[in-house]
Amino acid sequence: MADPQAKARGPPEPRAEALVEPVRFNGSAAEATLSSAELAWRTTGAGRDSGGRRKLELESDVLGFQVEGRALKLVTFTRGDVTGAGRPPSPVGCGGGAEDRKRGEVAVEMESEEAAERWGHAIRDRFASLGRPKRLFFIVNPYGGKRGGRKIFQTEVLPLIEAAGIHYTMQETNYRLHAQEIAGSLDLRKYDGIICVSGDGILVEVVNGLLQRDDWDKAIKVPLGIIPAGTGNGMVQGLLHSAGEPFSMSNAVFAIIRGHRRALDVTSVVQGKTRFFSVMMLTWGLVADIDIESEKFRWMGSARIDFYSLLRAVNLRRYNGRILFVPAPGYEGFGDPVEQTISCKSNGAANAAEGDITDVCNNETCTYSGPSTDDADLEWRSLKGPFVNVWISNIAFASEGVMIAPQAQFADGYLDAAIIKDCPWSVALGLLLRMKDGSYIESPYVEYFKVKALRIEPGLRVGSSTIGGIIDSDGEVLARGDRSQTKEEPEHLMAYGPPIQLTVDQGLATIFSPR
Repeated sequence: MADPQAKARGPPEPRAEALVEPVRFNGSAAEATLSSAELAWRTTGAGRDSGGRRKLELESDVLGFQVEGRALKLVTFTRGDVTGAGRPPSPVGCGGGAEDRKRGEVAVEMESEEAAERWGHAIRDRFASLGRPKRLFFIVNPYGGKRGGRKIFQTEVLPLIEAAGIHYTMQETNYRLHAQEIAGSLDLRKYDGIICVSGDGILVEVVNGLLQRDDWDKAIKVPLGIIPAGTGNGMVQGLLHSAGEPFSMSNAVFAIIRGHRRALDVTSVVQGKTRFFSVMMLTWGLVADIDIESEKFRWMGSARIDFYSLLRAVNLRRYNGRILFVPAPGYEGFGDPVEQTISCKSNGAANAAEGDITDVCNNETCTYSGPSTDDADLEWRSLKGPFVNVWISNIAFASEGVMIAPQAQFADGYLDAAIIKDCPWSVALGLLLRMKDGSYIESPYVEYFKVKALRIEPGLRVGSSTIGGIIDSDGEVLARGDRSQTKEEPEHLMAYGPPIQLTVDQGLATIFSPR
């Protein structure tokens, strides 16, 4: 398939001539060189580090800078101490580990104000060539996770954003789907990106809001970002893990400041004329039951998931049903052939589609309706239940400590299906424990494969003639058949029982990424 990252890359950068100046570096005499990639220096005075060449990578080590008279003051964000009080940055040719980055400051005293201004302009031009954002819109959810979104923004995000010289606007969400409304009406011309300080659900709301605009084709290209302030934070974990960065608040913020972008698949989840857009995952069975039903134990904190996982594994449920799918190349051996014709068109109802288009137009407004697909080229296959769990994912992680789809990629145009077949409760418990590193997919009770499109036909719980299960998408209940909906719980978007179809639009969205 075409390289989904190609659209995020610009033309090759011209190489600027290096600047060389005698300076004082944190008070010590040095000769400094500023190139398009790095600031390097070699001390010329006495001392144990005399003569050792050190450097700061402008792209990956520097948050921002200020020019004050003859002083060039850089705010650094590195692994190790560059202030001179502790360990210096790595010598040229030496690599660093995966330890957390720390903020620091470096003062370079030039011989003249003109030299300081010249170097400041050179660094500013370098940052501009990297595509670093200048104006960001933050959506803060003060109610998600441990209700710490507001504090996280003030204490973790804002200091780094201000040090990077980024202008910002912040708005808090006040109710369910508020972020979707904000994204649907925001003047996107004013901003270089939309950043969610929240759990994964707010990011999904923003995607849905952008795709419901009449200018959706331009709106969905606005880079998105996420700072972990929820319960799961699977998207942030996946992004940082893909770049070899440890999970931390500051690393998530720095990934946005650096301005790297990557394409992101968007999945259309359709039932009849109802449509929902996902960028993460859909679950049905054991994991959905744990995620949603454990809410009544929220007073236990993070221990609620472990507690309820044990409870549900010991009292294991199985669900009847069928999974139909179009396998990705190399996965044609999974499941059984399906003889009847199945439509995969974007306006699809449960059994047929109304049209193969990318816009839905009503009253002179057009919104995105999902990817177009040529049904003639699709060969469907199927798996029949009972199932313990069905997990369909676009990303590798469900949370910081749960790797659900080890082979998932952000923009390969496929969904990863991990299906736990009927098994003893002790096996199910063992599989839950092995989800930390993704090794659970090696079990003979697990089918793991990639698909272009997928349809879930959810059935009743084994042993029951009336009770179904829960279908959960990106942390929100999509459909519920267990008759446990409370009066406070909002009406669900879809019904439990009729088929739900998922189709991928490769690389439709864009997200800030560490690399």
